Amino acid sequence: MDRFEKKHRTPAKKHLPHRDTPREKRDAPQELPDDVLVGRNAVVEALKAGRGINKILLAHGDRPHDIQELVALAKERGVVVQSVERSKIDALAAGHRHQGVLAYVAPVPYVELEDILARAEAKGEPPFLVLLDELEDPHNLGALLRTADAVGAHGILIPRRRSVPLNATVAKTSAGAVEHVPVARIGNVVQTLKSLKERGCWVVGADMDGTPYDAADLTGPLVLVVGSEGKGMSRLTKETCDIIVSLPMVGKINSLNASVAGSVLMYAALRQRLSVNK
Repeated sequence: MDRFEKKHRTPAKKHLPHRDTPREKRDAPQELPDDVLVGRNAVVEALKAGRGINKILLAHGDRPHDIQELVALAKERGVVVQSVERSKIDALAAGHRHQGVLAYVAPVPYVELEDILARAEAKGEPPFLVLLDELEDPHNLGALLRTADAVGAHGILIPRRRSVPLNATVAKTSAGAVEHVPVARIGNVVQTLKSLKERGCWVVGADMDGTPYDAADLTGPLVLVVGSEGKGMSRLTKETCDIIVSLPMVGKINSLNASVAGSVLMYAALRQRLSVNK
């Protein structure tokens, strides 16, 4: 190429991707996560249908009469409702028309505690329940659901507040167990434990300063309590337990992952129950 051609060569056009993309396509809503539902009507119908809903977000400043039915249904179902800035819902809705309403939904419906107890009675078995005291990691909940299914536990109890809910991560980690192990949300943990004790259940909590786990009787009506990842059981929950059990530790660390500890104890209960039924 000589100097004349180089000097007068037409410069190449720069390609600007956004100019080649129709505005409608650029502004199209993104796909919502599996555990997010938006819009007043959609959330109201989900509440009426009994779908598991973990929490509802409402935008500040919405007219009360527009959401009156939704709030009443949420209160009736015991669903947490939180008022937030509209900008937060805008961001979470990813371009979808939300009308100031967004809900986090569960992959399966929650059940009532009575349903879990009825399940045990229908099988002619003493209740075997697992109560998770403010567990925070969805991977731990999913792993515990998987073990609960394997050992034949009748259900899992989680607090309505300050606890990881059923969500897409829990469902994936459980490898399908979330479809088979009923989960009930409860209000006050201590009151629930006292009620279960009055109905004949033996409450066993897991903690580092307990008696050896294999010395405890885990064969009758049982509520196994597993605490949160960092703090373990709360003080009041621990005081409400009939017995505290621990796992032997001979290594350098002083505690096990919550899902591992819970799984070991569930299998200890299963071993005892199987030996009794021989």
